[in-house]
Parts: sequence; C-alpha cells; structure tokens
Amino acid sequence: MTIYEGLPRAIPEDVGMSTSRLGRIAPVIQGYVDNGKIPCALTMIAREGKLVHFEKCGMQDIAAAKPVEFDTIFRLYSMTKPITSVAVMMLYEEGHFQLSTPVSEFVPAFKDMKVYTEDGSAIVDAEREVTIKHLLTHTAGLIYESDREDHPIDQQYEDADLYGGDLANMVNKLGSIPLLHHPGDAWKYGMSTDILGYLVGVVSGMPFETFLKTRIFEPLGMNDTGFSVRVENADRYSKVYEFGEDGKLQAIEKVHAATGPLSFFHSGGGGLQSTAADYLRFCQMVLNDGELDGVRLLGRKTAELITMDHIANQWQPNQRTGSGFGLGFSVVTDVAETHTLGSLGTCGWGGMASTTFWIDPVEELIGVFMTQLVGADSPFHAQFRVLTYQTLI
Repeated sequence: MTIYEGLPRAIPEDVGMSTSRLGRIAPVIQGYVDNGKIPCALTMIAREGKLVHFEKCGMQDIAAAKPVEFDTIFRLYSMTKPITSVAVMMLYEEGHFQLSTPVSEFVPAFKDMKVYTEDGSAIVDAEREVTIKHLLTHTAGLIYESDREDHPIDQQYEDADLYGGDLANMVNKLGSIPLLHHPGDAWKYGMSTDILGYLVGVVSGMPFETFLKTRIFEPLGMNDTGFSVRVENADRYSKVYEFGEDGKLQAIEKVHAATGPLSFFHSGGGGLQSTAADYLRFCQMVLNDGELDGVRLLGRKTAELITMDHIANQWQPNQRTGSGFGLGFSVVTDVAETHTLGSLGTCGWGGMASTTFWIDPVEELIGVFMTQLVGADSPFHAQFRVLTYQTLI
C-alpha cells in the first residue's frame, strides 16, 4: 500500500467485482471533463476493505495545466459533517451527555430559543429545547436558507456575518436568531453541525480542531486532513470552480468560508480539507463498525446507531426520495424509491464542491468521488454509483 491509496489493493475478482466492468467508469467520467462539465475527478471504490478502483482525470488547476493527482487535496465542505458527528458520538460514548440532553447545558446561548411562526410573521417561544440529537439529525430549526424568498430569517442570517469571528462568536449569534421551526418538528438542512463542532470543544476541553486531529485523524492515519493545508503541500491543493456567464469553467478567487489561501473557518459543518484516500479510511472505519487497522473510535452499537434512519418518513432530506437521515449521514430506507442501484442502509453525504461518498453495509462497498465545482448539478454522482454497482459479480 502506498501512502495515497488509503487501503490495501485487491484484484477485483477476489472481492467479487469485474475488472472489465470497472473499466467502464473512467471513460464516462473523462467525458465530463472533456466536455467542460467538471474540472477534474478522482474516483475510488473499495470492497471488503480492499481498494479495487482509483482513477483520476482532468486538472486541479486549469490555467496552470496542472493535472489532478492521487494525493490532491480537496475542500470537503459538507462532507465535514459526518466526521464532526462521529466526534460527538465519541464523547457520547464517554458518558458526557445523552442524545436527549439540551444543547443549552453546554451552549448557554441556546437557552430559551425563539421560533418563527410558519408564515414568518411572528416570533414565539420554542415549544421544547434544542437537543444534541436535534443537531445531529438537522431537526433543530437551524438553516442555511429558508424555502421562501421573503422570509425574514434569511436576512438575519446574512446580517449576522457568521464567519466574521471565531466559532464561539458564530454559535452565540446563531443562538440569538429565532429558529425556522420548533425543534423536532421538521427536517431542515443547516448549521446544526457547526454548533456540534463548538460543543465538541466545550465538552472535550480542547479546541475542536485539536480534538479531530488527535482523536480521529492521527489514529486513522488521515495525515492530509484538517482545516488548513501545510505550506509544503500547497501545490497539491486544488482550485475550486464554477461556471461563468459564458458557460465555461472559471476558478473562484474568493472561496466561501476560506480564512486564507490555505485555510478554512473551523466549521464543523464544512471546514475540512482532505484527500480521497484519507476520506476512504474514515469511511472504512464506519463500515467496520467503528474500527480500522486496530484503532477503534466507536463501539459497534454506536456505529449501528449513527447509520440508522432517525427521522419521520415524510421528511425527505434535500428531496432525496427513498432516504432518511441518521446521526450525520443520509440513510437509504427504500432502494426502489431512490431510482438507482444500492442497498438498504447505505449511508453517505456530499459537499458543496460536488464531492460525494457512500457506504453500503450489505455489499461492504464504499464509493468516493472528488472534484471541485460549486453551483452546478451533479449527474455524474448518479452515474458513478450505477457504474460502481454494475461491477458486482
């Protein structure tokens, strides 16, 4: 195993996959690069703890004609959330709190929260306290944006300048803004996991970034994962792209939540940067019920709990039909309703720059897809998943 592969390699047929069928993946993904739909792609597939596919195409820096490499470092954005959630559950296992514990026991700003009425015309007292489980399942009433253009909560989030200070400043400001709905009444994707990152620091007694480094990244050998990129690795850091008015890819100069050219805000919801190989190791730990290479981060029952569906059937996370939500991950609850290939219990998530991953416990299968493109549809995610599952023999 090389440092960049993350897991030991296997001949595909030895783990029930077809070498020739795996060969279908690269041409399809290359087509997206050739047609200017994505700047680059790095795809990884592992089965039964062994790496069977690791391919790359395109440029991590188009202007400099610099190809993406197997050790390229990507912005994870919301793929940070599962890692933060695991950190929370590690502290849960140590007996610091229950999932039903009110967040205000650790974050006083979340005591006596207010809530907008459904039409946004009035503010009332929250019917119940925000709990740690509400944050883990995105049912707290925190948002990124509402579903209505004229809702006053959106302006309050914008005016708060949440990334203008440190994590404590962000949390205190969020505690002063009314919730979109009463805690536990609906699923709404938002800044819940940022609060969890702050909570990790408060409960553990160490900075959030230090906890992740010493308790997760170093034990798992995720040496290229963190909120900043070492200066000596700057040439491995991918540019991030969007589509310009002319429909062509252009690099984004001022990247969201970046605090410098090589660093991000210490956000539990979206601040980490990593390599595909590092993230694969995290995924394998989850698939292995909390353990990897003799290092155990979670107990087996805790790992089972985080990948169960914890939300009501009528709440579809981000319009993902056939899926519910666990403690930091989406979870497939009805394969047919997902309109793609897969298995019950498959968990995963994605990031704003079009990164994604999934973990299939039935097939012992992991897929990781890395690129750096914001503000665009991602049909290549579904195609990569189909192309992965069709290799199983």
